[in-house]
Amino acid sequence: MGLVAYLKTQFVLQLLLGFVFVVSGLLINFIQLLTCVLWPIDKQLYRRINTRLSYSLWSQLVMLLEWWSGTQCTLYTDQATVDKFGKEHVIIILNHNYEIDFLCGWTICERYGVLGSSKVLAKHELLKVPLIGWTWYFLEIVFCKRKWEEDRETVFRGLERLRDYPEFMWFLLYCEGTRFTEKKHQISMEVAESKGLPKLKYHLLPRTKGFTTALKCLQGTVSAVYDVTLNFKDHQVPTLLGIINGKKYMADMRIRRFPVEEIPEDEKECANWLHKLYQEKDALQEHYHKEGTFPGPTITPPRRLWTLLNFLFWAALLLSPLINFACGVVVSGSPLLILGFSLFLIVASIAIRRLIGVTEVKKTGSSYGDEGSKKQN
Repeated sequence: MGLVAYLKTQFVLQLLLGFVFVVSGLLINFIQLLTCVLWPIDKQLYRRINTRLSYSLWSQLVMLLEWWSGTQCTLYTDQATVDKFGKEHVIIILNHNYEIDFLCGWTICERYGVLGSSKVLAKHELLKVPLIGWTWYFLEIVFCKRKWEEDRETVFRGLERLRDYPEFMWFLLYCEGTRFTEKKHQISMEVAESKGLPKLKYHLLPRTKGFTTALKCLQGTVSAVYDVTLNFKDHQVPTLLGIINGKKYMADMRIRRFPVEEIPEDEKECANWLHKLYQEKDALQEHYHKEGTFPGPTITPPRRLWTLLNFLFWAALLLSPLINFACGVVVSGSPLLILGFSLFLIVASIAIRRLIGVTEVKKTGSSYGDEGSKKQN
């Protein structure tokens, strides 16, 4: 292990990274709160400002992926599809198998200029998570409880509100509804068998309501659906902790573009289209597991300096006073000050660890397969 790789694994450096992210995030959330006065005056100005504020926070996580860990993302798609990236409103369908799948999605958003305006249909519990949920609230993210009877009005209203969004947006949908685990997969395939649907090997049965509703509500706004199938070289199982420790992963993403005109408008036919899409995604994953690669030409978009420069700005702004304060505490020799500062570090490390825990596969719960879940489709 080289010196740089060793330093990346050290708790003190990781704590400083977390400090910058958390404190800058709280400052950004406060600024976002102040921008609420603009909503009744100029809604589009409010949106443009919050798009850039959210970029300043999310790009720090992208920086960890691209610059800290050096993870590479290779796209398997054609140049004609890439030429449209960042130039249209789209719905993204991404498989939900890994802890960092959202980060891989974000790095592509960043490289094509739509990170700040990216959207997601998120579970309601995330609204309570500091920084993540709060930033999404100001971004008009649509939150749902994954119970269609309760979500119907909220989802329709939230999606309708995005029809006039001024920035090109990528709206992410995890159609499987939850992250893949073997237990969930077993339950999901029992549901598929009961409905007479083909079984999937690498995916859960897609929940069609969210997709058909999003497509209907954003009709006339989105021009295409991008299907993204993600996997990692050498059977890697990436984690956010691995990224923080500086571990490098090799991500491969197969991207297909479907113009909305090619997708049936009828809800039942649209649902069937989505099921067929997931059968194709399953075939792509089967190909990847056998060949170690996806079919088609490859494109590797270059990483941009903006994420690194943004983090360095916040680091210079926040770490200088922290280090000065820490030195002052040590020099003072006051047991009370030293104890208080130590407690602060402990609380900060616990808070950061809890934020990381939001992404962990083993901690993601789901009611997939119970009676309430079945009614959603």
